[in-house]
Amino acid sequence: MLTKRAVAVGLAGALCLATAACGASSSPTTQTAAGTRAAGYPVSIENCGQSTTYTRAPSRVVVMNGASVAEVSALLALGLGDRIVANGQSYGMSEVAGRAEAIKALPTGDIKLNDAYDIPREAMLGLRPDLVLSTTSYGFDAKNGFATREDLKAVDARTYVSPQGCDQDTSRMTVEDSYTLLRDLGKIFHVGDRAEKLIAASKKRIGDIAAEVKGEKTPNVMVVFSNMAMGGNDFSSVAANGIWNDVLAKAGGRNAFASASTTSFADLSKEKVAAEPVDALVVISYNDPNPAAYARTLLKEFPQWPAAKNDRYTVLSDSIYLGPSNDLAVDKIARMLHPDAFAQAGRG
Repeated sequence: MLTKRAVAVGLAGALCLATAACGASSSPTTQTAAGTRAAGYPVSIENCGQSTTYTRAPSRVVVMNGASVAEVSALLALGLGDRIVANGQSYGMSEVAGRAEAIKALPTGDIKLNDAYDIPREAMLGLRPDLVLSTTSYGFDAKNGFATREDLKAVDARTYVSPQGCDQDTSRMTVEDSYTLLRDLGKIFHVGDRAEKLIAASKKRIGDIAAEVKGEKTPNVMVVFSNMAMGGNDFSSVAANGIWNDVLAKAGGRNAFASASTTSFADLSKEKVAAEPVDALVVISYNDPNPAAYARTLLKEFPQWPAAKNDRYTVLSDSIYLGPSNDLAVDKIARMLHPDAFAQAGRG
């Protein structure tokens, strides 16, 4: 199990994909000599109150940890894996076939991580990046031992904080933020056409699912991280607000504990959890080798739940987070919640 500090830091900013081949491919943009402009440039990105201009596509990208895989998965989905010189992100599993293996194969920069399980300032500068991606602004905070955006700008490195990460409050995040991430990276790397194809495919799939579940009852769903401790109560890793609520809504469900906290996560007692009529369970695995076992244990612990009586649960990893595969989470959850709707449509 991760430490409380690592989980709290990472998961608060991990918000954390359209299906695409996840292997690296060669860049569509030919790089020009340093200091010159490549075709399609300059482009500017507004990010956390800063405007950053790119005169060419980045070629030395560092992806900070943040307990997320949104950024690295988006890069792979866009065919930009060959630009990564150091990747700090990994979940160990994915709904996308081959993605976890592709992430594992990326260079890590051989960095000794700091107490926040991320890349410290001097090591970051030593990597000579031209673009650094962070899930939240935490990754550029000097108080935490990281290189600041100003530090990196001084060595001609651009920086990017993912959508809703500027104030480190991911409770407002939606699937649309995943599309923003793809569009921004598409613009930065001059592969906007790829980004738009991924977005269009995701929107179509989600729209088709919404049509299948229209008019169905809306079950209460508990979303919880398997075998994690983030607070002082028995259930301190319950998802309350954020992108998972949008995913649930698109799948025809609702978060049973959305009102339990105003933040992304709720820290709940066993009594509070037991009192809620949970119709279905979504267990999110973060490097847990057997999240299904955790789900079965939880259902056994609360036999009064409709979810326990119907053995209704599913396990997810990266698709319910910010990133390019939210449509996979919507599809998997919708089929769990509304199997009859898909059976009647001949798509079960």
